[in-house]
Amino acid sequence: MNEQPLVLNTRDARGVATLTLNRPQAFNALSEGMLEALQHELERVAADASVRVVVVAGAGKAFCAGHDLKEMRAAPSLDYYQRLFAQCGRMMLTIQKLPLPVVARVHGIATAAGCQLVAMCDLAVAARDARFAVSGINVGLFCSTPSVALSRNLSRKAAFEMLVTGQFIGADEALAKGLVNRVAAPEALDAEVEALVAQMLAKPRVALALGKQLFYRQLETGIEAAYADAEATMACNMMEPSALEGVQAFIDKRAPDWSGA
Repeated sequence: MNEQPLVLNTRDARGVATLTLNRPQAFNALSEGMLEALQHELERVAADASVRVVVVAGAGKAFCAGHDLKEMRAAPSLDYYQRLFAQCGRMMLTIQKLPLPVVARVHGIATAAGCQLVAMCDLAVAARDARFAVSGINVGLFCSTPSVALSRNLSRKAAFEMLVTGQFIGADEALAKGLVNRVAAPEALDAEVEALVAQMLAKPRVALALGKQLFYRQLETGIEAAYADAEATMACNMMEPSALEGVQAFIDKRAPDWSGA
């Protein structure tokens, strides 16, 4: 009997790639194998010009329960832990560097590195009964790597409170704190994800790619450098055929023709 892949990669005709974490029996914990599989699928998506939007989801009852603690405890050594967290960090940064919008579809729990994964995705839609925590502190391990993503999504005090208490927050609180964009009833989660995806599919791929790359670059610089980068990026974007067509369509009071974008 063939084992199921650790990450399922499905595409639709519109160019939406759904990457589904597929360890439901372990609440999709990020084992070394899972991290490797997710890295591989993200690189495949990045190399496919037909993909427009990526959705990250979880199979079974949960989105992602973070690192596989049993695997982490089996053979403790500093070298092993350094390699493991470097592997995880590389995967998380791949999401941010991907020239495509990445949407987390969250249900059940998203804890520790699973909560980090939600924060690293560009957008997130959660079921109303979803719960979030960076709970490593409860076993004596401060969630240092999740803190990088969390502190770039939430206010400092909100992020620090989650990190030092390990307490869960619900989907509505995650929305209020800025961890997710939208909350839907569990039965309406897919429809809410689809509504967000459809809005992005209506935009030119090149504009979204330029915009995403600039958005994250400028966040890590001072304001003068950020403006200089943004000005250069916007000028280049304006020379793209899709932008020239969009502006002309606005002037002509008609819908833009982005069929080739």
